[in-house]
Parts: sequence; structure tokens; C-alpha cells
Amino acid sequence: MTTNLITISIIGLIAGFVFSMPVAGPVSIIITSNALKGKLRYCNLLALGASFADFLYVLVAVYGITHLFTLVSPVIPYILGAGSIFIIYTGIRIVRTKFDLEHIDEESSLSGLHGRREGGGIYTGFMMNFLNPTLFFGWMVSSFIVLSFAASAGFATGGLATSVDENIDQIRKIDHTITEKPEIPSYLKIDTLKIFKQTGGAKKTDPIPGYSHLLISLLYSFFLAAGTVLWFFILAFFLVRFRKNLNINVINHLVQGLGIVLCLFGLFFGYSAIRLLV
Repeated sequence: MTTNLITISIIGLIAGFVFSMPVAGPVSIIITSNALKGKLRYCNLLALGASFADFLYVLVAVYGITHLFTLVSPVIPYILGAGSIFIIYTGIRIVRTKFDLEHIDEESSLSGLHGRREGGGIYTGFMMNFLNPTLFFGWMVSSFIVLSFAASAGFATGGLATSVDENIDQIRKIDHTITEKPEIPSYLKIDTLKIFKQTGGAKKTDPIPGYSHLLISLLYSFFLAAGTVLWFFILAFFLVRFRKNLNINVINHLVQGLGIVLCLFGLFFGYSAIRLLV
């Protein structure tokens, strides 16, 4: 049991860190734009807020609360619509941003002392991810790939790999148009397993029933969220540290460009919401 808990925690941490690396998502864009303004504390709080939503979506995805999906699915278009408005509003604010690099550290410190401003970072991060239901499917598919690979390699996942596989099948029965089960390359399922067998690696364990499954799901979700926070902390730190190596005009144009991309994300969410309603 202890082996399962340690293994699933490490797998979750690595998965959250790796799958957060692409900088094309709304949260990544907001963190990047604020880090270029020198607002490290705000970025860290925003990452924490976003991780709360990640934790909730991942827990639902891996624990198998599929009946929640049947309750929530009718309002997904409205959630996407609200997310569209929120993201476009945030994008417009970023596009209109102009700042003076010489005085930015003073402004960042003053805003950091304001409690409401700090709380706003957590709120913005949480809402940015919570109003994006596609994250549920993204984390489900990502978890399926990671856990299937880990199980085929002989690591003890406490039956979580099987659980996620069954969750995808159940949701596809409810609405087969929403998600497709990804195919795991054969070399990941066979060759790696042979290597572990030859070297006497860990053997695949049977699923663990009852409260243990909930505990394993909670651990995986928590450490995956922690992995996302770790990546965004590192990203924000390096952007804040080296932003002064860039020309002020370059930073202004870059931040405004990120704001435009964020608005495009909002328009896409709005289009998706209309399409689901129609």
C-alpha cells in the first residue's frame, strides 16, 4: 500500500509539471504577461488559484464520479460562455497594459501589499481554469496516458490506471462525441514491460478497493496540482528575473500580443458554447 501511495504521488507530480509546460494556455499567458511586469507574487498566487481548479477536475476525472458528469454536462455550454466573457475581459485588460520598466518594481511592491489585489490573483487563477471544462477532458486523457504507461512499465498505481480507463469508457457511453480514448504506442506497453521483467522491476498490482481508491485518487490529484504550481513558480521566477534584459518596447508588444491571444481563446470558448447549444 505504501509503495502505491509513494509511486502515485511521484507520477502525479511529474505529470502535472510536464503537462503544464506548454505556454499556449490561458493561465500560462496571464502568468507570462504579469511576470514580464515583475509581479512575481501575483503570478504565484494566480498559479495557486489555478491549481485548486486543476485538483477538482483531476479528482473527478480519476476517481470516477461519472454521475457528476451527467449532471454537469447540460450546463457546460453556459460555463464555457461565462469563461469566454471572463477570458476576453482579462485579455482586453492585458492588451491595454503599458508600463514603465524603470518603476515597475515599485508598482509591483505596492500592489503586492494590497490584500484585495493578492486575493485577486488566486481568484483569477481559479476562475480561469474552473470556467474551462475542457480541462476535465484534457487531464483525463493525460492521466490515462501517464498511468497506462506507468502500469505497463510495472509500477504500482493502485488500480488507478484501470479506473481512468473505465471512466473514459463510461463517459463515452454518455456522449461518445465528447472525447476519444487515445491509443498508447505498443512499444510503451510491451518493450518497457519486458525491460522491467528482465531487471526484476516492480510488478503490476491489482486494483485496491474501498477507501484506498479514494486516498490514491486524492494523492494523485494533489500532487498533479502541486506539479503545475511548481512549473508556474519556476516559469514566473525566470521571467521576472530576466525581463530587464529585454527592451521595454519589446515587452510592451509581447504583453499586448499575449493579450490578443487570450482574447482569441475567449472567442474560441464562446464559439464552442454556441456550437454546443445549437
